[in-house]
Amino acid sequence: MKISHFILAGSLLAFTACGGGEKKQETATAPEVSTACVDNDSAFAYEVDRFEDIRILRYRIPCFDRLTTKQKELVYYLTQAGLAGRDMMWDQNYKHNLEIRTILENIYTTYTGDKTSPEWLAFETYLKQIWMSNGIHHHYSNLKHQPKFGKEYFNALLSGTNTVCSDEIKEVIFNPKIAPRKVEKDADKGLVENSAVNMYGEGITTKEAQEYYAALNKPEDRAPLSYGINAKLVKKDGKLVEEVYKVGGLYGAALEQVVFWLEKAEKVAENDKQAVAIRKLVQFYKTGDLRAWDDFNIQWVGATEGDIDFIHGFVEVYNDPLGMRGSYESIIEINDFEASDRMKVLMQNAQYFEDNSPIMMEHKKKEVKGITYRVVNAAGESGDASPSTPIGVNLPNAQWIRTLHGSKSVSLGNIEDAYNKSAGTGTLDEFAHDAEEIERAKKHSDVAGKLHTAMHEVIGHASGQLEEGVAPSSQTLKEFASTIEEGRADLVALYYVMDTKLVEMGLMESLEVGKAEYDAYLRNGMLVQLRRLKLGEDLEEAHMRNRAWVSNWLYEKGKADSVIVMVNRDGRTLIDIRDYDKMRVLVGELLKEVQRITSEGDYAAAKGLADGYGKKVDQKLHKEVLERSTKLNTPPYAGFMNPVLVPETDAAGNITDVKVTYMDRFADQMLFYSKNFGHLVKK
Repeated sequence: MKISHFILAGSLLAFTACGGGEKKQETATAPEVSTACVDNDSAFAYEVDRFEDIRILRYRIPCFDRLTTKQKELVYYLTQAGLAGRDMMWDQNYKHNLEIRTILENIYTTYTGDKTSPEWLAFETYLKQIWMSNGIHHHYSNLKHQPKFGKEYFNALLSGTNTVCSDEIKEVIFNPKIAPRKVEKDADKGLVENSAVNMYGEGITTKEAQEYYAALNKPEDRAPLSYGINAKLVKKDGKLVEEVYKVGGLYGAALEQVVFWLEKAEKVAENDKQAVAIRKLVQFYKTGDLRAWDDFNIQWVGATEGDIDFIHGFVEVYNDPLGMRGSYESIIEINDFEASDRMKVLMQNAQYFEDNSPIMMEHKKKEVKGITYRVVNAAGESGDASPSTPIGVNLPNAQWIRTLHGSKSVSLGNIEDAYNKSAGTGTLDEFAHDAEEIERAKKHSDVAGKLHTAMHEVIGHASGQLEEGVAPSSQTLKEFASTIEEGRADLVALYYVMDTKLVEMGLMESLEVGKAEYDAYLRNGMLVQLRRLKLGEDLEEAHMRNRAWVSNWLYEKGKADSVIVMVNRDGRTLIDIRDYDKMRVLVGELLKEVQRITSEGDYAAAKGLADGYGKKVDQKLHKEVLERSTKLNTPPYAGFMNPVLVPETDAAGNITDVKVTYMDRFADQMLFYSKNFGHLVKK
């Protein structure tokens, strides 16, 4: 499970080579810019591009040169393995994405006409939107990007660059009625039938898919397989079958390259446990065996020594309307020892948080096992983690593995740092209730946000347990499983960020930090995040919905006693929390109910929260927020360019060093990736 993000007041406030033969394994060299381990980053340009509702940032890898040559080599191989699979994410998102990308990139790189005209600039923006989203649907709203240039101009571009494009693809691009939404969240409209995501074959209904997997479920199984996590469900001869992602199967060409780089990584692993975990992952990619996936996750959870770690696989299920199929992603991590040492007190006290939670006793774990938490620096991301990246991740997702073997939680410190150093204060000035709230945010929001991220991942996702015989949430809560789980983890973090225990632990100086987080969470959940939507849209994305249903439920329950009020000052709607202690009591009540919903698998109650409080948007309020947002100078979304790792070799081809380089243009990196890692594109 990964935590998403939003930007406020200059702080992050939180809520995870090509061809055949030897030539096949080579990667083109990127231009070098800077390789020094420099802590003073005042000259580093974090923001490199803006378009539509997006700004593109870069992030540094602090002190990469302090790693040993062997560690650098390991990071390089793991990063290459991650990038080798990026086309899988594009294809998972929509069946025509790779073809559309190839067509648009050919136009972009070969067109010699006027590149200052409004039409060309609109074309360029459209391509950047697609790069940002790994496809033609918005990475957050799931709605299809609509080009702001006409079909006639597009035909002229095709003709002028000798680019072939079928009428079918033109219709996909220009007809808003074709594949309008990547992931449908409204069951009444047909979750599978109305989703454009390429995880189900033609003609499959939601009912058929649910019945297929229900038949595989064994209530007595204490170690259930993650059915569907690495497969596309299709119909053949009238029967449902899975096309498994594996070498020799679906996505085989990309996975061959993933395996090639992982096998190199295994040879330079830091220790035996890490090497075993990599071997298990390779076995999973070669066979597609779900038990191999579980074996990998168990080994990976236990591999806690060393400075380097990674997330790799078909992991998060947000892009599957039924919450079963994992999207491909990769994050390569380098431990930040100083920051991890500061926060390790959280995992050391995990049992305290479980024992003192307001949830029912039967839903508490008697023994919280194997939690590890680190602050890390990302060295490279791919697939579902790039360009839009999480700021925190807690894995594995299989509940039985978490219960028996534990979990790993990470916060991506250099990603948070890039957000913080690149953001302004305009949002806070516009949406905070008063000067006191602004001052509290400026003083405490950085610590508050990092604590929320840590507790969401370390304590939130690791807390609670299902009742005996209750199936995993993907089967019981279905399309609401993701938003309920993210809301549950948020509520755990909110409950404890107002606990004096954190002051005793030395994690924050006073409860003013907790108050700053309450202010920020409600301000965002009820107001600020609405600027990410176009007028008339509902909330669809799991994290946005969970922040809305948590915030709106708390407001509804707290407004009667003026615990929290909504005020209007000079035409500006503002949120004012007037009793933080009573607000915490309400947080505890909602947490208790959400844990009950999860533990019992109460679908109706999950729907009541997610739809009743977290879907529909007050259109008058939304219009106001959008109008107020026009004065801000920060787009609501951010994407990231990765550093590029360039190996240096001796005469025998052995890696002697790896240098960190930074590209200056978003387009350059996207074209570089397509050229060197386009393993699923038809040549």
